[in-house]
Amino acid sequence: MLDIEMSYDGQPIDYSLVADILRRVGMAYFTPMEHQRAFAASFATVFVLHKGEMIGFGRALSDGVYQAALYDVAVLPEYQGQGIGSLIVHSLLEKLPQCNVILYAAPGKEAFYTSLGFRRMKTGMALFTQKERMAEKGFTE
Repeated sequence: MLDIEMSYDGQPIDYSLVADILRRVGMAYFTPMEHQRAFAASFATVFVLHKGEMIGFGRALSDGVYQAALYDVAVLPEYQGQGIGSLIVHSLLEKLPQCNVILYAAPGKEAFYTSLGFRRMKTGMALFTQKERMAEKGFTE
């Protein structure tokens, strides 16, 4: 495992890097200001740094009692496969000990979440703002 640092408060974070990393891994991305607002409004966040450079992150939304969802779990491609994504997910789950946790995985990344104990849902539903694009990417039927 690399020598990494974890940041949980989101300060100081360059949110243009958040947008860039999400873009590089093929996930939805927005303006840096929108990402800053989203992370600030989250129940829990984690940022992973290697030699002072951000290489991954994730966030959780939750009521803090029994429901939660993971979002924006991303690791730079050159750092994938080294346990960093698992570290991000486990760090977020530690802050949600009694919660049911849902997420939607990027197409092709389902096996990663299965390896962490997540299971496919039979009744998952979505109402996306970009319906056609999400169907093209394989998220919906």
